Amino acid sequence: MTSSSRVAARHAANRPPHILVVRNDKLGDFMLAWPALACLKAAAPQARISVLVPAYTAPLAELCPWIDAIIVDPGDGAGKQAQRELLARLRSERFCAMLTLYSTPRIGWLGWRAGIPCRVAPATKWAQLFYNHRVVQRRSRSDKPEYLYNVELAEALLAAQGRQPETRPTPPYWPLSPDTVAAQRGSMAETLELDPSRPWLFLHAGSGGSAVNLSSPQYAQLAAAIDTRLAADGVHAHWVLTAGPGEAPAAQALCETLRGTGVQAQVLPPRTSLADFALALSAADLFVAGSTGPLHIAGCLNRPTAGFYPSRRSATALRWQTCNDESRRLAFSPPEGAGESEMSAIDLEAAATAISALVSRRAAETSAS
Repeated sequence: MTSSSRVAARHAANRPPHILVVRNDKLGDFMLAWPALACLKAAAPQARISVLVPAYTAPLAELCPWIDAIIVDPGDGAGKQAQRELLARLRSERFCAMLTLYSTPRIGWLGWRAGIPCRVAPATKWAQLFYNHRVVQRRSRSDKPEYLYNVELAEALLAAQGRQPETRPTPPYWPLSPDTVAAQRGSMAETLELDPSRPWLFLHAGSGGSAVNLSSPQYAQLAAAIDTRLAADGVHAHWVLTAGPGEAPAAQALCETLRGTGVQAQVLPPRTSLADFALALSAADLFVAGSTGPLHIAGCLNRPTAGFYPSRRSATALRWQTCNDESRRLAFSPPEGAGESEMSAIDLEAAATAISALVSRRAAETSAS
């Protein structure tokens, strides 16, 4: 080997590690990957972290402080040419490791064909055959939060790379500067004529078609009950209703219902992008929703959350817990004996009491500071 060849080889060996993280499914799943991404960056701050995500979540990946580069996955339905181009891109990046948080045969095959030397994934179904580091998790038992399963996979990758995981990062997993949050609140206060001294309670009644949720009448009952309890404590809140694609008419109808009961409610105007919508959630003093992507955005921002979940084993409140501080999250599900998706069995009066107590406590803490 010539002197120049030895220098080139030494330079290649000393390059910072380049890690590919795959979470190419839905919005909420992607937000629950941020703690794992934070874990990787904490243990290997010099590492270059790339993610493989669908075009839908790519705008949020652009905002993630733990991500250095984004590769857009064309999806399972893309043609052979698109898959070949993706494979060529993965080969050209010369990744030292690949962490697949949700394993599918296509992604496993791509990582193997790309020659990525260290490939880590859950030991699930036959897709695991493409990985040389498999972690037994049995997620279907829902024994832990999804984001914690993801962190454990990140720690397994670090161990496979001979790295010692740091103390696990803590919320917020999407840290924003006070100036950024203040700008969001200032803009919203002006646009919606909201009093910044009052709590702003965000309510997202839509589900994106993917989650069992409360009905609009149930959300109206819940919001009115919370508002009544807060008023009795001398706390007067503003309600801001948010909506996903195609959900604006339902949000407006719910807003009119709430106004009819004396609740001060507004609909958040359409945002310019998903990223813009996500940033707007940083203005919330509380975010109320079903187990949907927006709820997990709010959790990643460490905003207080109140989530409504079915009791189905694969979709429990524990499994899909938000990743904010424990003191900032509440979860409600059908009681034992009710149907697993019987959301009408949830005691909304009890939920309203718990939520209003959280808001009042947070308001008192804010006033004291």
